[in-house]
Amino acid sequence: MDGKTKAIVAHITIIGWIIALVINSNGKDEFASYYIRQLLGLYLTALVLGLIPVIGWALSVVIFVFWILSLIGAIQGEMKETPVLGKYYQEWFKGI
Repeated sequence: MDGKTKAIVAHITIIGWIIALVINSNGKDEFASYYIRQLLGLYLTALVLGLIPVIGWALSVVIFVFWILSLIGAIQGEMKETPVLGKYYQEWFKGI
């Protein structure tokens, strides 16, 4: 499986992310690793925002838009950083 395919699979719910992580651990691909880190950050951000009543739910729409932008970047084969927090996701999860 090539890096682009792994990156796209990572976008398919948390199950897809886990599959992409496991497959990528066998043969590290920088493109796939980039999107695995981005998606981990998005999923964790969505989880935290979901715990905040009303405002968190409204901000979940923003997270969904970021997810769509990330998916488009993966499909196009470009490393597009998630707006606002993307550079931090790369820093925080560099071990992945």
